[in-house]
Amino acid sequence: MRLHVLRWEPGSPSPRFEDFELRPVASTTVLDALIEVRERAAPDLAFRYACRVGMCGSCALVVNGRERWACRTRLVTLGAAVVTVRPLYHFPLVRDLVVDMRPFVEKMRAASAAFVGKDGPVGEGLARIGAGSAEREAIDPAIECIGCGACLSACTMVRWDPGFLGPAALNRAFTLTVDSRDAGAPTRADALSGEDGVLRCHGQGQCTAVCPMGLSPTEAIVRLRRRAVRSLFSRG
Repeated sequence: MRLHVLRWEPGSPSPRFEDFELRPVASTTVLDALIEVRERAAPDLAFRYACRVGMCGSCALVVNGRERWACRTRLVTLGAAVVTVRPLYHFPLVRDLVVDMRPFVEKMRAASAAFVGKDGPVGEGLARIGAGSAEREAIDPAIECIGCGACLSACTMVRWDPGFLGPAALNRAFTLTVDSRDAGAPTRADALSGEDGVLRCHGQGQCTAVCPMGLSPTEAIVRLRRRAVRSLFSRG
């Protein structure tokens, strides 16, 4: 099997691909393969990982054209003699497979995607949403975002409009919007309803298709739109 890996370092004119031959076993993951390449053939190969067990999301890459976690992706499951590995799209490239995650954080800030407690700082007094309540059921499917950036990489609208808030930030905004303890709705309302907010999403669902946590930012955005429409009519 051949690993086709994108290489680039600051000062280089343009990225290039480098090939490495491997003999994987059934359990070999893309991350295992990258570590082997670094140890045996290319000690300067840069990539990011931490937990190695599918919990942190830091090893998100584009593997054979699809956003995946390298530690969860076994080479044999790809069914290809050549496996192409490149960094996430729509992020500044730092080196080889490592990207600058600042756009992810900036979009969160632009969406005001931070909890604002009605009763002051977050504390025990705010934990009032019952586990079996309708409110909790609405929030639960969207709260497990781990910030890996896969959805942002897969989003075609981010490619054409870098100002678009993107699926992760809008998904987070949805969880806050339906949280009765949050008082930040007025702050984030303009961002969500603005030109780069929920209306910019075309509902292609690529973010949902690649989410390693099984979330559906697409559904969260649709629900934000519905709430915006209801609010508009209620004011009228």
